Amino acid sequence: MRRDDVIVIGAGIGGLTLALCLHRAGIACRVYEASAAIRPLGVGINVLPHATAELQSLGLLDALERVAVQTREAAFYNRFGQLVYAEPAGRWAGYEVPQLSIHRGDLQEVLLAAVTSRLGADRVVTGHSCVGAESARDDAVRVRFRGAAGEALPDALGRIVVACDGIHSALRKQLHPDEGPPRWSGVNMWRGVTAHAPFLGGATMVRAGWLSVGKMVIYPIRNDVDGAGRQLVNWVAELEATAPVQRDWNARGKLDDFFPTFADWHFGWLDVAALIQSTATLLAYPMVDQDPLPRWSFGRVTLLGDAAHPMVPRGSNGAGQAILDARCLADLLAARGLGPEALGEYDRLRNAATAKIVLMNRSNPPDAILREVHERSGDQPFARIEDLVSREELAKIADDYKQVAGLRR
Repeated sequence: MRRDDVIVIGAGIGGLTLALCLHRAGIACRVYEASAAIRPLGVGINVLPHATAELQSLGLLDALERVAVQTREAAFYNRFGQLVYAEPAGRWAGYEVPQLSIHRGDLQEVLLAAVTSRLGADRVVTGHSCVGAESARDDAVRVRFRGAAGEALPDALGRIVVACDGIHSALRKQLHPDEGPPRWSGVNMWRGVTAHAPFLGGATMVRAGWLSVGKMVIYPIRNDVDGAGRQLVNWVAELEATAPVQRDWNARGKLDDFFPTFADWHFGWLDVAALIQSTATLLAYPMVDQDPLPRWSFGRVTLLGDAAHPMVPRGSNGAGQAILDARCLADLLAARGLGPEALGEYDRLRNAATAKIVLMNRSNPPDAILREVHERSGDQPFARIEDLVSREELAKIADDYKQVAGLRR
């Protein structure tokens, strides 16, 4: 039976970052991934400066900057294309490192390349879906796996087991069997990426509209994808609904299910309707999260990333918090040893911090700026934004979220 100091379940952003942090700390680990091959799936995400700083400390920033867009500005618009509020982002906001808008697959590929080159290719094992774990003796945990066809695979033994396998985590279900399904927010989202000429300077993250009348999040994630200067642009359409769509990150979406809401979104600086229509592959997903758990760590087993704190994606913070989890856990294992004490302290520190973000994403994410304007304007164009709400009020919404998220310059 294969034995390692730390068994990491899942080769996503959290699991691969954890592997790199553990390697830096001199702790041996092995990553087990359910997929038969690790392919660049998903669409765009944002890595905020507090998480970028951790990736920089791992020596990854140069590689990431080559495949990402450095976000200069976060801008909020109503559904008529009128500017509500804008503020600088990343280095332009005074942080030492950038905010990165990046394809999730590009981020995962940079992390995977670093893991295989530093730890060795044999340290990432694919085709192994974790189905459970139990104590083998006082200082070890036995992890059970199955293959793609449901066949039993050899068990693995580790002193510590960390579930980094997302919202469908088998170990989360084992540790909290009565939790129930993810909590749907009443909103569905449709996502896509498409090549487009740069807009608003080519480095702006746009949020526009509001959920009851349609909301869009739009930002570039790769530069010059065609040799003619076009960027790969990520967009997310959000809309209140009466029932959730299928809960599968790779589920295909139907244009007719949401496009009529956005068909007349033709802004002076971007034709949103045309952007959507030019997208070859549409993905659909319900906006879901889970209530914060009372604990993540049980003996020598713990949770990390979406397996620990799935959150609705309204603060550009899901991947970032997984990265922060990884740094914290690796540091504690190095300082306190490979045992329950380190996991307990990790739980105490990170559970409390991420619980606040999960709840803040439900009620007052940065997008709440759009809610305020939508409600105060009665969903009508305005003559002057200052007649509805002051810049100070809008800035406070943004700043309050940064404080909860741990974004400090």
